[in-house]
Amino acid sequence: MENIGLLMHGFTLAFSASNLLAALFGAIVGLIVGAMPGLGGITGVSLLLPLTYSMSPTTAIIMLASLYYSTMYGGSFSAILLNIPGDSPAVMTALDGNQLTRKGQPGRALAAANISSFIGGTIGIILLTISGPILARFGLKFGSPELALLIIFAMTSIGWILGDNPVKGLLATGLGLMLATVGVDQAVGLSRFSFGTINLLSGISFIPMVIGIFGFSQVIEMAMLPARNSDEKVQISRKDCYLSKSEMKRILPITLRQGILGTFIGVMPGAGATTSAFLSYIMEKRINKNRDEMGKGCIEGVSAPESSNNAAAAGAFAPLLTLGIPGGSTTAVLLGGLMMWGLRPGPTLFTDNPDFVWPLIASMYLGNIICLLIAFLCIPLLVKAIKVPNAILIPVITAICVMGAYSTSNNMFDVYFMLGAGVVGYLMKVSQIPSAPLLLTFVLAPMLEKYVRQSFDMTRGDISIFFRGGICWFFIIMTILMCTFPVLKSVWDKTKKSNSAAG
Repeated sequence: MENIGLLMHGFTLAFSASNLLAALFGAIVGLIVGAMPGLGGITGVSLLLPLTYSMSPTTAIIMLASLYYSTMYGGSFSAILLNIPGDSPAVMTALDGNQLTRKGQPGRALAAANISSFIGGTIGIILLTISGPILARFGLKFGSPELALLIIFAMTSIGWILGDNPVKGLLATGLGLMLATVGVDQAVGLSRFSFGTINLLSGISFIPMVIGIFGFSQVIEMAMLPARNSDEKVQISRKDCYLSKSEMKRILPITLRQGILGTFIGVMPGAGATTSAFLSYIMEKRINKNRDEMGKGCIEGVSAPESSNNAAAAGAFAPLLTLGIPGGSTTAVLLGGLMMWGLRPGPTLFTDNPDFVWPLIASMYLGNIICLLIAFLCIPLLVKAIKVPNAILIPVITAICVMGAYSTSNNMFDVYFMLGAGVVGYLMKVSQIPSAPLLLTFVLAPMLEKYVRQSFDMTRGDISIFFRGGICWFFIIMTILMCTFPVLKSVWDKTKKSNSAAG
């Protein structure tokens, strides 16, 4: 009850004109930055940070926080409409979102993404309000062994998104693992698979690869298809830009459970919104009753990652504020801003600086509503993108791909790599090789290598560290069940069929 009273006090400060304008400005900039491939939350926060030097700490952090979680909304726009994820958490959104666009239902996809983002973000903010310090202490229980086993569990789940042909899915998985090993080994300082090219010493950039596999491959595919005339009218009414009651009932349970899951993943140091989006999609692919439609264009595939990554963005503030531990690169920049303003995040921040913490949390509620309203107002305008003829759309998407790849490190090598990845992505589509396992393993493999090495460094190579505590055993048991479930299910189905035949 004390937290509720402090939150109400926070709302009185958050409703001041300066703080409201800061939240509105941050939300608008975040939506734009999130929708632009290659930028993302860290770029937006870094660019906006110098503008906050003359502001009060509360107003400044409200603006930056609003920008951070609004990029989660914006990332889905380009992912759904153009098949170009604005940021890495939107990769999973593109799988079903763009398929819905191809079916002439971009409005439904955008509506599902916005509603799920709002509900997931709200759940994360509520849990932060009620039990921020408790969540932060829970996140600290995840050391390197626990995080390594969590990633192993996620990687064993790849089998559920491989598609109809496991061989092709495993091929994509192996390709992702190979690409993830390129660059300098951080442990021993030796280059791996760089082939004498200085541009590969830092590894393969994720954003150019994603833009190529998703975006530029789309350009090649569009160029191969018959041209769409401007006379061909794609009829999309305003009603098509919103979800029906039955569709709301379909996504509501997903947004609730993935919002909770995303919050808990968000408080784990090093996990972040990207990992949360991947795990949520995998989970729904396994348990959802419409799982067979996921990947082919269904709102469940849009709802799960969008709810989860927004909840993770909110959950990341728990360890940041209560322990001073950033969960990722974007929150690390926010931590630098807090220290610049003379604030020391830690257990005493809530008691020593209540006029800073609670207006910030209150502004997150307001900012989430602002993001939802702006996003919904943009839907009718955004869906007009699919009415544009290919003759105009192809050069526009190509330009966006090139700019997105180049903006990653201002290096033309990333542009060339993006173009090559686009060709590979197109060949994968033609060969019906799924791209999701490649991207999933590319993201998770470096993290797995890092946490496994850290674990062995802690015990000088003793493997028993992976069997410590209940969290480790939980993920070990879940991994074993995930690996053996197909066999058990097959035996169960055969037994059930034989029993019914005998009866």
